[in-house]
Amino acid sequence: MLSRLGALLQEAVGAREPSIDLLEAFVEHWKGITQYYIESTDEDTPAKKTDIPWRLKQMLDILVYEERQQAAGEAGPCLEYLLQHKILETLCTLGKAEYPPGMRQQVFQFFSKVLAQVQHPLLHYLSVHRPVQKLLRLGGTVPGSLTEKEEVQFTTVLCSKIQQDPALLTYILEGKKTVAKKKVSREPPTLPGEMASIKDKDQPPSKTSDTVSCGAGVLTTQLPADTEEPDGGIRENNLVTSLIGLCKSKKGRVALKAQENLLLLVSVASQAAATYLVQSSPCCPAIIEHLCQLYQSMPTFLDPADIATLEGISWRLPSAPSDEASFPGKEALAAFLGWFDYCDHIIMEAHTVVADALAKAVAEKLFVEILQPQLLHVSEQSLLTATALLTALLRQLRSPALLQEAVTFLLGMEQQPAALEDPRTLCVHLIRHCDHLSDEISIATLRLFEELLQKPHEQIVRSLILCHLEGRLYVVRGAPEPESYEDTLDLEEDPYFTDGLDAGFQPSSKPTPAPATNLDGKTAVTEIVNSFLCLVPEEAKTSAFLEETGYDTYVHDAYGLFQECSSRVAPWGWPKALTPLDPHEPERPFFEGHFFRMLFDRMSRILEQPYSLNLQVTSVLSRLALFPHPLIHEYLLDPYINLAPGCRSLFSVLVRVIGDLMQRIQRVPQFPGKLLLVRKQLMGQVPGEQLDHQTLLQGVVVLEEFCKELAAIAFVQFPPQGPHLCLSPPPEGHV
Repeated sequence: MLSRLGALLQEAVGAREPSIDLLEAFVEHWKGITQYYIESTDEDTPAKKTDIPWRLKQMLDILVYEERQQAAGEAGPCLEYLLQHKILETLCTLGKAEYPPGMRQQVFQFFSKVLAQVQHPLLHYLSVHRPVQKLLRLGGTVPGSLTEKEEVQFTTVLCSKIQQDPALLTYILEGKKTVAKKKVSREPPTLPGEMASIKDKDQPPSKTSDTVSCGAGVLTTQLPADTEEPDGGIRENNLVTSLIGLCKSKKGRVALKAQENLLLLVSVASQAAATYLVQSSPCCPAIIEHLCQLYQSMPTFLDPADIATLEGISWRLPSAPSDEASFPGKEALAAFLGWFDYCDHIIMEAHTVVADALAKAVAEKLFVEILQPQLLHVSEQSLLTATALLTALLRQLRSPALLQEAVTFLLGMEQQPAALEDPRTLCVHLIRHCDHLSDEISIATLRLFEELLQKPHEQIVRSLILCHLEGRLYVVRGAPEPESYEDTLDLEEDPYFTDGLDAGFQPSSKPTPAPATNLDGKTAVTEIVNSFLCLVPEEAKTSAFLEETGYDTYVHDAYGLFQECSSRVAPWGWPKALTPLDPHEPERPFFEGHFFRMLFDRMSRILEQPYSLNLQVTSVLSRLALFPHPLIHEYLLDPYINLAPGCRSLFSVLVRVIGDLMQRIQRVPQFPGKLLLVRKQLMGQVPGEQLDHQTLLQGVVVLEEFCKELAAIAFVQFPPQGPHLCLSPPPEGHV
């Protein structure tokens, strides 16, 4: 009897509709939450100490369990109840009231978990995306909010959903009803295809039993017109502005997660969604506004040396290294460089439409409106700080789109040869700053150009130097091309060009000319190398007296730098050989360009300039000489080029410097001993002390080392086995 009764009970339980039980439980938990607000009078009890978090958890579990029992794509009765009774709207209102205390935190958590765990598409429904928008407006309004962690989790879910379905972007940012109104306006919508492909999902499919009061028929009723989102939604807080606000959080993990979410948002694959993000959201303006605010928060003057200490700072770790010496404005500088690195990373990872718009915004708001006036300012402090900061930005810059904007900003659009009296463009101003009365400004601007020359953009090299060398107007017309050393500028007759090589190289008093029939390229390279190595007279050389200062070290370094430079310029398709001169072409005046003119003028004063300035000038010239272009090689590294009247090359400038040096040597007593002492001081081998003619002596040391460096660069560019062949490092002690 008992067993029969148990079987009947089990049969009755099995026949009961499980969805009815779920719906009743769901409704009961929701009524339990609303009942709290009716009965409770205690305004101080935190929400987490009430039964509200438990009931919200039960509602979530019911929704997830119910969905597993439904056929794919169908909404269960509990989900229908949630949508029809606008439970999310009500929760959003309760969160806004922040009653009981901490309720906003619970609402953020519930929204995040529902959107993440319920697989049925929800954000298309008006009763979902409208409260989502309202909840976004609640967050990010107060810096240091207690709900920052929950807010960033909420935005993570939204950005993931948009990444999966870019059409959701308009629903979350603005609201579907408003977008529909804009469709009728004269400006076409930015997401026409995707919006048209999504049917109005304000009426989810019904599967609720007729015995339930919230039946399917109720869900088909038209929502009131006052539920539409106002057109001013973009000006209020939305997903983008919330993310920007969270990026400013003092909590490192919150800020980093918000930045990752924003990066996910702007990398949407849809062209239409990316266009909408640029044209109809505050995305780019908000990102750039924060960048400019961080720039303005820095001190007016920063030491270039201090700026250099923060080199390589990353947006993932924007705080300044703790082991570095502190200086005023360090944290502000680190924050600015970190956010600029983030902007650069966004431009690299984002959709092309977003990347181009953001790059143009950076150029307009930061480069043109803020940096350019400071680069042209009469105040030396302002000019020095702006130049050093721009150099640091170039060093961090990786994205092609932003690099293009930076190159256009610095060099302009034109790639034609500049006239001798060129309009005062920013580029011309900066080149003149390299020859400034202030050595600090000159060094800082030379560093800017050196950093620019290392960027993978052909327009940089073409605008600064190549456009002036094309046509080879610096070569005399009508003269035969030189075939051997004896056909050159009669350098062997120059009294300052008769010295032998360093130990380990050819010890002859002057290089022996080789027959022109030698086709393996060895003779020409040897002549070039020897020409530079023999340029400095023996009485002005000191490297032979010290270890690790020989030519071999420069060959090793030049080889690595040349390989790096060659791989960078390989896509540019540069020619391998010079174009032969047309002897019948009429001669035209040659202008070396503002950049070369400045460098050669600086080089001609190497014996009179400070040591640090000389190092920077020679460093820029070495960078230029490394470029594997035949015109650059001829103009900078060919000692026996037939120069046209009034023209000069790097070698001819060096010859004049050597001539000046030989006259100055006669006026310095005990010149060799003092020169060796100065070299040891520069190497840190002996304590530094002030000497007579110290600037001259330091200039001679730089001159000797620079000639060895040029010889090494010439060697690795055209090694003995022939030009443009695969290189292998030469044996030590051999040319």
